[in-house]
Amino acid sequence: MMARKYRLGIMRKAANVLVTAFLERGIPIAGSTGWLLTTRGRRSGADRTTPVNVVEVGGDRWLVSPYGQVGWVHNLRVDATARLWRGRRRETWEVEEADAATAGPVLRAYVRKIPVTAPFFDAKLTDPAEAFAVEADRHPVFRLARSRV
Repeated sequence: MMARKYRLGIMRKAANVLVTAFLERGIPIAGSTGWLLTTRGRRSGADRTTPVNVVEVGGDRWLVSPYGQVGWVHNLRVDATARLWRGRRRETWEVEEADAATAGPVLRAYVRKIPVTAPFFDAKLTDPAEAFAVEADRHPVFRLARSRV
């Protein structure tokens, strides 16, 4: 069975609006590690904000794109500054994109922590990290490298 393709349909847009409203007010979503990520648009230069989950693996914090090569991924590749916020809490980070070998364990941990994303992966929850590493080109991973307070 092949992984589902991500489509930003009306239901997902509505869910993003709802999640964003909660996170703007600092209200956590049950079972979530949610933040709002603001990046600089690679073409427009305008700020772009989207809800994301941040996971901790191996003592580092990571941004994972379970839905593939989405806009914020392209933006971070051009300007490696991630502004994370939730309510009044604000963090600014320089990010580094992980190679496949590094991304494998992070992707595995991400899918286990946020299983709603599992259908977008070919690897299954029980597969080893190496199976997730094979998918790293389809699910970019960024380490929150240096805080820029």
